[in-house]
Formats: sequence, structure tokens, C-alpha cells
Amino acid sequence: MAAEAPFPRSRPAGVPTTPKAVAEHSGLECLLAFILLFGVVTIVRWAAGPSPISRAVPQIHLQLLIIGVCVGLLLALLILSPPGRTSGGHINPAISLAMWRYGVFPGVSVIPYIMGQLIGSVLGVFAANVVWGSAAADPPVTHAALQPGSDWTSGELFAAETVSMAVIVFVVGYFLQTRRLAHLVPWLVGVLIGAAIILLGTTTGGCANPARQFGPAVVSGTLDFLWVYLLAPMVGAVIAPIVLDRVQRHRTLLTHRLCGTHADGSRLRG
Repeated sequence: MAAEAPFPRSRPAGVPTTPKAVAEHSGLECLLAFILLFGVVTIVRWAAGPSPISRAVPQIHLQLLIIGVCVGLLLALLILSPPGRTSGGHINPAISLAMWRYGVFPGVSVIPYIMGQLIGSVLGVFAANVVWGSAAADPPVTHAALQPGSDWTSGELFAAETVSMAVIVFVVGYFLQTRRLAHLVPWLVGVLIGAAIILLGTTTGGCANPARQFGPAVVSGTLDFLWVYLLAPMVGAVIAPIVLDRVQRHRTLLTHRLCGTHADGSRLRG
């Protein structure tokens, strides 16, 4: 028997359930992941690779500040874009899984969304490689593939990535339960991911998104710790809805869309 989501309520309108809608929305997630990873590699190429910016700002923590701000802003804008408003702007397998666990996203869409996000990730990195060539492929950029600090074990990385994703899913879920807060979620996600990059970039890598690491790791062949970056956020995405359900006494989310509005931009009711 299929596992029940912790929020067993009727879903909001506009979720993809028909084969056509699932395919179309998954395709949009692929497009969004493509743009995100092309943008990530481009940002890292200019902030940390050979460029006037990296020469002017050689300190790694300042480079991470630039990368975190730029990636966070890009992510927020993608969520608010027309494709993001239509598909939900998850751009993250852990978010799609979490929205199903929250009971506002159909299970039939989870795997297609994840496939679209991972495929878009690989294609985005390939496109960046075509555009930037060796500047993106060679160290220190290496297609923006992440690695933990040299003294980190797989267990420590797994715990850190699980907790990071659980915190993000918990806070996003809390905001999406409240109509006056829901529209702030794109900027909330941008700030949280940007902060993870800035604060954890030299330790865990600040991933918190399996699609963020999948394309760079596959294209560059940097497969060490890939299983941790793929699995740990998914575990965090399962834990957080259970905790929020207990804290908020079974309140449900208003939408699975991270834009926090209807697809046309109008405010949610609830």
C-alpha cells in the first residue's frame, strides 16, 4: 500500500495530474534546471575562475559571497518566471518530494519532475561548457562540481546536507501555510540557498539540491560523494513535513508553487 502523505487533504487546483500536464510541467522543470545550472557554472566561472573579478577578489569567502548572492537572485527570478509559476518552480528533486509529502503535489508527478530536473541539470552544464570552454572545465571551476572540505567524512556530509534541506523544507512549508507569507517564498528560497553557499561553501559545498550537483558531477566525472549529495537532501525532505505537521497541528499548505501565488500571479485564498 502506498505511503500516505502527512497532510491528507484535498489538493489545491492547478496541480499536474493528467499525462499531458505532467509531461508539460516536467518539461518546464527541465528548462528551469537547465537555466539554473547554466547560470551556476557561468557565475562560478567568472567569480572563481580566471577572470577580472577573481583577480580583483582573490579571497575565497568573498568569491562565495558573490556566488551566493548571484545564485540566490537567479533562483528567486526563476521561481517567479512564467515557467516557474506554471510548474511550481521546484527546480530541486527534494522540493518535489517534499511537496508530495505535504499533500499538495501528486505522487504521479514526482518521478517525472525529478527526471526533468536532473536532465536539465546535465544539459545546462553541457551548454555552459560549450560557451565557456576550458574556463568552465578546468580547475578551479571544474563545471562547478562541489566537494566537501578535506577533513569531512561521508557521514558528516550526509548529516549536514540532511539538516540543511530539512530546515529549508520546514521554513518553506511554514510560509506556504500562511497567505500573507506565501508570496515571499521565492525570496526566502533565494536567501536560504545563497546563505548556504556563503556559509557552507568551504565545508559541505552548500548544495541542498541534488540537481545542483548532479550535472556538474556527471559532466566533470567528480563522482566522489555524489551519492551523499543526491540522497541526503531527499531524506531531509521527508523528515521536515513530519516535523512541521506536528508543530502546526495538521495545517495544510496552500499551494505547491514556490511563487506563493496562483499561476497568473494572483494571491492565494485560505
